[in-house]
Amino acid sequence: MGTSIILGQGYVGLPLAQALTEIGDDVLGFDVNQGLVDRLSSGSSHVDDIADATLKTMLDSGYRATTTPSDIALADVVVICVPTPLDPHGGPDMSFVESASELVAANLKRGALVILESTTYPGTTSNLLRPLLEAGGRVLDQDFYLAFSPERIDPGNQKFNIRNTPKIVGGESTISGDKAVEFYSRFVSEIHRTAGTKEAETAKLLENTYRHVNIALINELAMFCNDLGIDVWEVVKAASSKPYGFQAFYPGPGVGGHCIPVDPAYLSFEVKRRLGADFRFIATAMDINNGMPRYVVSRIQAILNREAKPLLGSKVLLLGMTYKPDIADLRESPSLEILEILLHEGADAKFFDPHVSQARIAGETVTGEPDLFAAIGESDVVVLLQAHRAFDLEKIVEASTWLFDTRGITSGENVERL
Repeated sequence: MGTSIILGQGYVGLPLAQALTEIGDDVLGFDVNQGLVDRLSSGSSHVDDIADATLKTMLDSGYRATTTPSDIALADVVVICVPTPLDPHGGPDMSFVESASELVAANLKRGALVILESTTYPGTTSNLLRPLLEAGGRVLDQDFYLAFSPERIDPGNQKFNIRNTPKIVGGESTISGDKAVEFYSRFVSEIHRTAGTKEAETAKLLENTYRHVNIALINELAMFCNDLGIDVWEVVKAASSKPYGFQAFYPGPGVGGHCIPVDPAYLSFEVKRRLGADFRFIATAMDINNGMPRYVVSRIQAILNREAKPLLGSKVLLLGMTYKPDIADLRESPSLEILEILLHEGADAKFFDPHVSQARIAGETVTGEPDLFAAIGESDVVVLLQAHRAFDLEKIVEASTWLFDTRGITSGENVERL
C-alpha cells in the first residue's frame, strides 16, 4: 500500500485511480480543470465506464481529486495520463505532457516512481520527461525512477478492462522497469515488459496504426465495390470464413476516438523528424479515412438524386454521433464532420443520439432531436452512423423513407448500405 497520484482524470486516469483505490492505495486524482475536480469531489462521474456509485465508493475509500500541484510531493508513484492530441497542423501537441512533466519535476518526492501513460512518439520519455526530472540535479535510479506504460483503455468494452488487458511496461533503466512492473503487477493480470521506453512507446503506436491502415483498406474497397455493384459486407463475411491468415475489418463513415485518428500521426511525425522519410502507409491511410465523411455525404446526395431532390433543403437525420457504440464520447467522431458538411451544403440536417444531447459544429451548439420517430417521419434520408444498442433497427427501417446504413447491419428495399 502506498500513495499514488494520477495526473489527468479523464477516460484513462479515472479508471486507473479506481483500480488503485480498489487495492487499498491512497489515491489522488490531479487535474488542472477545477470544474472537473469539483464534479468528481461531489460524486458525479464524467466517464462512461465509471458510474456515479463507483465514484462514490472511491471517495469513501479515500480517493481525492485535487488541483494542487504540491500534492504531487505526497506520492510514491506518479502516473501521467494527460491528453496528447494533434495540433492545428496535424502534428503532435505535447503541451499537456510538457506542463504535467514540469509540475512533476517541480514537486517530486525523492525516490518516487514516475510513469508516463500518455500515448506519444518514440523517445518522449527519454528526451523530454527524463531531462526535466534530472534538471534539478536528480539522478535516475537514485532520486527517481522512470518508465513508460501505454494506456490501453477501450471505453465501453464489456470484456476487457484495465485489470485483464495485458500491460506493456518499459523502464528507462532495468531498475526503473522492475519498479514499474512491481507497481502494475498489483492490479493487472499480465505484464509484457519491453527492452526500454522507446519500444513500449512504439508498440502502442503500432497497435493503432495497424488498425488505421486496415480500416483504410476496407474503406477504399467499399467505395470500389459500390461502383462495381458488389456487396462489400458479403465479401468480408466470405473472407472471414477462412480460419487463418485473415482478420475482418469493416468499412464505416471514418475513424474516431482518442487513438486511431491520432496515434499514426505521432509515429509518422517522428519518422519524418528523425529520418526525413515519409511513412507512406500512414499517409495513404489517413487520406482515405479522412475522406470518408465527405464520401458519406456524396452517397446521401446520390440517394436524394434518385428521388429528384437536391441536397440543398432536404431533410437528413443522422443516427448516432459518438465514435463508437453505447458510449457518450464524441472525440474525433467522423459524424461531427458529416453533420458539418451537410449543414454547410444547405441540407436541413439534424441528429439523434440517446447518449448525446448536444454537439459543437463549426463553433456553434447544435441540439439533438428529442423524439426519434417524429424526426424519422419528417426526414427524406435517415443515416445510421453508429449502431447503439438502444436503437430498434427494425422499427427504424420500417419508419424511414430511405435509410443509408454505414454499418451494414440492416436490410430492406428502402435500405442502402455503405
